[in-house]
Amino acid sequence: MCGIVGYIGTQSATEILLSGLEKLEYRGYDSAGLATVYNGQIKSVRAKGKLHNLREKLVGIEMPANIGIGHTRWATHGKPEEYNAHPHMDDTGRVAVVQNGIVENYRELRKELENQGHQFVSDTDTEVIPHLIAEFLSGLEGKREAFLEAVRQTLKKLDGAFAIAILCADYPNEIIVARQQAPMSIGLGQGEFFCASDSPALVSHTQVVLSLENREMARLTPLGVEVYNFEGDRLNKLPRILNWSPALVDKHIFKHFMLKEIHEQPNVVRSCLETYINSNWDAKNSQISPTNLELLPSLYKNLEQVEILACGTSRHAGLIGKYLLEQLAGISTTVNYASEARYAPSPMRENTLIIGVTQSGETADTLAALAMEQQRRLDKPAEFQSRFLGITNRAESSIANLVNQIIDIRAGIEIGVAATKTFVAQVMAFYFLAIDLGWQRQYLSGEKIAEIIDGLQKIPAQMEQMLEVQDGQIEDFAHQFNDTQDLIFVGRGINYPIALEGALKLKEISYIHAEGYPAGEMKHGPIALLDDKVPVVAIAIPGLVYEKVLSNAQEAKARDAQLIGVIPENTEADVFDNVLTVPAVDELLSPMLTVIPLQLLAYHIAAHRGLDVDQPRNLAKSVTVE
Repeated sequence: MCGIVGYIGTQSATEILLSGLEKLEYRGYDSAGLATVYNGQIKSVRAKGKLHNLREKLVGIEMPANIGIGHTRWATHGKPEEYNAHPHMDDTGRVAVVQNGIVENYRELRKELENQGHQFVSDTDTEVIPHLIAEFLSGLEGKREAFLEAVRQTLKKLDGAFAIAILCADYPNEIIVARQQAPMSIGLGQGEFFCASDSPALVSHTQVVLSLENREMARLTPLGVEVYNFEGDRLNKLPRILNWSPALVDKHIFKHFMLKEIHEQPNVVRSCLETYINSNWDAKNSQISPTNLELLPSLYKNLEQVEILACGTSRHAGLIGKYLLEQLAGISTTVNYASEARYAPSPMRENTLIIGVTQSGETADTLAALAMEQQRRLDKPAEFQSRFLGITNRAESSIANLVNQIIDIRAGIEIGVAATKTFVAQVMAFYFLAIDLGWQRQYLSGEKIAEIIDGLQKIPAQMEQMLEVQDGQIEDFAHQFNDTQDLIFVGRGINYPIALEGALKLKEISYIHAEGYPAGEMKHGPIALLDDKVPVVAIAIPGLVYEKVLSNAQEAKARDAQLIGVIPENTEADVFDNVLTVPAVDELLSPMLTVIPLQLLAYHIAAHRGLDVDQPRNLAKSVTVE
């Protein structure tokens, strides 16, 4: 959840570290700090709160070093105070460490180190690491590769999921980094090298990136990069070229990244369609697939059910996926919270495709649930095994090591903590998967597939039309909610997950209590919450459940609730006090449009309240701890 950066080269390290931390602040902003090595000494500066506090603290401090590490923190162990901020150091101040993740056995390690005379000054799990390294270094004095070996011996004692970067004053031309189930990448520049826990910190400096795998460590020196496994074996690894430009991590004309990313959604959908819809497909030719998914035949063979594992917004995309897979492909589907599935797994069933959905590809709960499913199927017959699919925005991430195949949603870097464009891209992935399965299973006719694809092709232009007209209108409308404390979203069928997503977006960035419900469930309890101070947003799209939603909305209005309708243009709207309109769209495709006014509503309410939209309190972009 935190952000790590590191630099070694010929430039002054401090500004490069700060710039990198700015690109990663969406991963944590409870505190920040950096450490550099100069004239045989480590200088560390830390500050509580957001990164600008660290910048202010650095004014007037001379830090000319050309090597350093930095960190922006999302608190796990210990309150967000300066003494818990990274980097952490050993007693002598000769070793500095920054860490993402959790050292699960830190209590026993800390007790062991305290018995050896080490003194601790923080509440964090991270602080055991520099003390352990210092302890091993004391026994390796004078030996070749002592720093690297001390780190390797330390890694053998650590349990948990973590990524670390380390400096040592006695080795002023080395940074050592390591990865165990938390991301870490190395950027290769011209006579300079970088490390970071996420690629946005690298793209301004280099497009050539080397990603560490689990149980790998690397030494960065002015001469190059050496990669080893935790056993000490030297590895040969090939870098990859990022297809991202620095412009992707710039807000351009927008006040916040979230608003920029909402406006990027039409092009994200276009990119998905260009990538995954087969332009050569003919509804009359049953031999050509309508999609370019090219999934392994083993994923589909004798398929009887699908299980989706996800968290947060990705789970809401999974709920839409469930609807599509069942209605378009006739395949029974369940959606489970990944955080719960590990401890209460579904009964194991044969011929099941398990899908993990994670924007970052690093969500700890989702990865742990997938790993558990793999483990418990190891000794079972073949029909229980080898059916794992990932849907992610980071094809190179950890989920790729756990699944047979990836659907890369190709949404580009998403900086705003509240997911927007990656949600619609995940939903698009499920449309393609459902179409492909429906065609493979002969559950859908060619004419129906053609109708769905034609509708999807119109979505980007419809999104652009909405954004051009509605952004300003919803900004004005949002003033009405300055004093709102509770808000309810309702939908039915394929738009019930959109009610959940609308409520989540509002909670995440405005801190207004909001809940999403199936509209038909309001009368079974939640209706007791309603009065004239609790607005209700009802998603009502003509189709199978349209009249039912209007009836449920009337029930809310009868309790004096302000009623806001998300409805198609030119639709009868007498029941609603206010409307947020979308272009006329088939109910099956409507989530791609109905989510946009809810994203804009949440954004503008939060912005009007003067809140930090991109970095909401207590949240971080990539949840890499359980």
